[in-house]
Amino acid sequence: MVDLDSGVVTRDGEPLELPAREFVLLRYFLEHPGQVLSRERLLKDVWGYPRVPESRTVDVHVARLRERLEVDRARPRHFLTLRGRGYRFVPDASGRPAPGS
Repeated sequence: MVDLDSGVVTRDGEPLELPAREFVLLRYFLEHPGQVLSRERLLKDVWGYPRVPESRTVDVHVARLRERLEVDRARPRHFLTLRGRGYRFVPDASGRPAPGS
């Protein structure tokens, strides 16, 4: 569960310590559920970087979110990779705002 106001993230009732940039990325995904988010858009909107086509920054941070929040990071349900397009965040069908709750 994620409380965007307090910045608290929990999984199975236990608090998780997310580095600041991972929390900002998670917040961005939560604010754009179901949308296809390109690496370029994420670099610009989350990191404030101009276009950096060779950067793996986004990939690394999404992998870290999967590691912390997905039940099975080999078969993610929430942080999906869309090859050649970017990423999509899919919230739980129950309407809960975040994975791992």
